[in-house]
Amino acid sequence: MPGSQGVQAIILDKTVQTVSFICMSNAHHRKKQPALVRQQLLDVAARLAASEGMAAVTLDAVSAASSVSKGGLLHHFPTKNALLDALFESLLEKFDADIDELMRGDPLPQGRFTRAYVSAVSGLKDRPDDSRNWTQVTIALLAEPRLRRRWRQWVQARAEEYVGTDSSLDAQIVRLAADGLWFADTLESHDIDGALRRDLIGRLVELTGK
Repeated sequence: MPGSQGVQAIILDKTVQTVSFICMSNAHHRKKQPALVRQQLLDVAARLAASEGMAAVTLDAVSAASSVSKGGLLHHFPTKNALLDALFESLLEKFDADIDELMRGDPLPQGRFTRAYVSAVSGLKDRPDDSRNWTQVTIALLAEPRLRRRWRQWVQARAEEYVGTDSSLDAQIVRLAADGLWFADTLESHDIDGALRRDLIGRLVELTGK
């Protein structure tokens, strides 16, 4: 058995190892924390936009509602425009993910993107949180040129990506019709009951195969 000095050395060594492990673990969590804080701020901004309108999404309001200091918020989003742009990008990323998932479940290449686009757009109505977020962002699109440019870039990029399968006249008509449905949902301007809505969407989907 080791003597007292040996025991102390062993204890000290284990203590150093434990402290080192804790420090490394904390450092690991600290590296992750900025991404978590950034997402928290975006989530709060989305909730404010959905419940009170885009005008309510100010840096002060987001800071107060998220319990993140103003300095911490400015580290991620130095201006309100930067925050709104990031919120728009996060919604676009989720929209892209929804479309990708729908396309993976569609075995027919011709018109696959357009069918997924119709389903993603029409499906927003069934997801209240996403619908409210997109409603506010869609309204902001009308007033913010930079957001309109970003949306135009997204539309053009997808048109180029799927030019081989979704560039027919019918496919373009269908996507424009889906945009009209989206806008009607946003404004709540049309009374379209469930049966009529299903028939409309079904007819649009039929056109994508031509």
